[in-house]
Amino acid sequence: PELCLRLEGGPGAAAHSPLAEQNGFLRVLLQGCHTQLCTSSLTGLGPFLEDEIIPEVIPMEIEVLDAKITMQDDSPRVYPTSPGPVPITLAVDHVVVRRKDDGVFYLTEERPVSVCEGQKAPAESALAAPAAGARGLQLKQVPELQRELQTLKLALAEANMDKAHLLQEIRKYNPLFQL
Repeated sequence: PELCLRLEGGPGAAAHSPLAEQNGFLRVLLQGCHTQLCTSSLTGLGPFLEDEIIPEVIPMEIEVLDAKITMQDDSPRVYPTSPGPVPITLAVDHVVVRRKDDGVFYLTEERPVSVCEGQKAPAESALAAPAAGARGLQLKQVPELQRELQTLKLALAEANMDKAHLLQEIRKYNPLFQL
């Protein structure tokens, strides 16, 4: 199936988070979905998202695998001779959105784990946490990312020094100059 929903409640949901025992835990898996949406349908959702009452926080996990969403602007054209807007396609390999007890949504991009064509993963494993193989790939990238972070920090420090030097030069000619 393209869409799997699972809502857990009660003591069994406490394994996900302390709040899940009381409010429940929602798990959504969207897999292999290729669809087209009009922007008018998205803007029509606005009134449903507004409410005077602050809703209860429901911890959740939304996992999107191999999805393609094409958005087409169907609003009236400003200029009749215009060819019209170009559709925007959003392609997602593997993204997980988690909502924790604090109500904040955390977006993490994860590398998909390849499954042989002959094997089919059961629905429960598709809804489970990512396999250790994907985590292993991420752990191997940590030193590389730390080196890249250090390089970027040095470049930022150099840019800040250049900025200070340029401001000093400008103030030589115009002492009242402010950013």
